[in-house]
Amino acid sequence: MKTAELIYCYDPMCSWCWGFRPDWDELQTAIAPMIESGELSVRPLLGGLAVDSDEPMPKEMQEMLEATWKRITASLGTEFNHDFWRNCQPRRSTYPACRACLVARDEGLEAEMYAQIQRAYYAQAKNPSDLDTLADCAEQIGISRDVFIAAMAETKASGRLEQEIKQARQMGLNSFPSFALVVGEQIIPIELDYSNPNNMLTRIKQILAAAC
Repeated sequence: MKTAELIYCYDPMCSWCWGFRPDWDELQTAIAPMIESGELSVRPLLGGLAVDSDEPMPKEMQEMLEATWKRITASLGTEFNHDFWRNCQPRRSTYPACRACLVARDEGLEAEMYAQIQRAYYAQAKNPSDLDTLADCAEQIGISRDVFIAAMAETKASGRLEQEIKQARQMGLNSFPSFALVVGEQIIPIELDYSNPNNMLTRIKQILAAAC
């Protein structure tokens, strides 16, 4: 059997990733037996929606993104804390949150950091573009604040995030969330299904069966 790897490309500040969170959790539970058997592995890739910026987000973009939140709520039932738009100074910058997930990956805590950033942003109306918010998230999952801040600076200087984003783009993963199954030399996109993640599971199983 060829080695198979499920790639999950995400950005922790992507509102559609938040909308897909319950489905991703369900899909991970469903593929757990395949992972345990060695049939499949999962590799996350950071998507990088928006580069580093200290500029306030234009009002028009704020209104567009809040409207997107409302549209996701209407179509998926996902809840958002709209106090964010009143209590924070939004910036179009997701790279810091992505780097925070890379730092947590080195500690074996990427999934925990991802979930913590989403909760801070969408449920608690905190701004993950700010280093202080990300450091709070790190402390919540057991990473020392000082260690985290130092690692964030090192990660930024290394260009590691940009390298990962380039890799995702080369695989055709240009939206978030997005999935691909890598079987041998093949990269096979997996279509998202927000209404029934079992359809994604079926597709994964079909590809794996064909690869045997």
